[in-house]
Amino acid sequence: MNLKERWTHYLSHDAPPLVQFVKYGLAGGVATVTHILAFFLVGFLLFPCVTPDDPLVKLFGLDAPDVVDALRARYAVYSNILAFFVSNTVCYLANRWFVFRPGRHHVVIEFLLFLAVSAISMVVGTTLMGVLIKQFGIQTTYAFGANILSSLAINYVMRKFFVFKG
Repeated sequence: MNLKERWTHYLSHDAPPLVQFVKYGLAGGVATVTHILAFFLVGFLLFPCVTPDDPLVKLFGLDAPDVVDALRARYAVYSNILAFFVSNTVCYLANRWFVFRPGRHHVVIEFLLFLAVSAISMVVGTTLMGVLIKQFGIQTTYAFGANILSSLAINYVMRKFFVFKG
């Protein structure tokens, strides 16, 4: 197999498992950046959840309103929920077109299952993070890393074998 054929094979849905996992990571990276951008855009434009003291506001020299903490917390949740749907839509499309073979289910069912798997892994990962911090005194950064790794593993396996054709 020459280099062009190998490259075409790696970009196809029939790529070897390691290549598929790397492609999955790239799709996840794009989705993560999308989530961050969507969160802050919504948090600035629709539900103001950043304040003048926020590090990003200071870093970029932006103007932000003073918002009381209770309202800021609620708006941050709203912003995160909207960002979750935007980023998961991007992630779904990237996984469908670039990583996994679609067609196990009707496209609407496939998308809803994709969102359900994301929600489940988010709950499991967030719970794990809380337990590691509260019960074992693990530093937040390490607990957050465990959250990310557990979500990555759950999402990959469930999407590969349950949502998509593999």
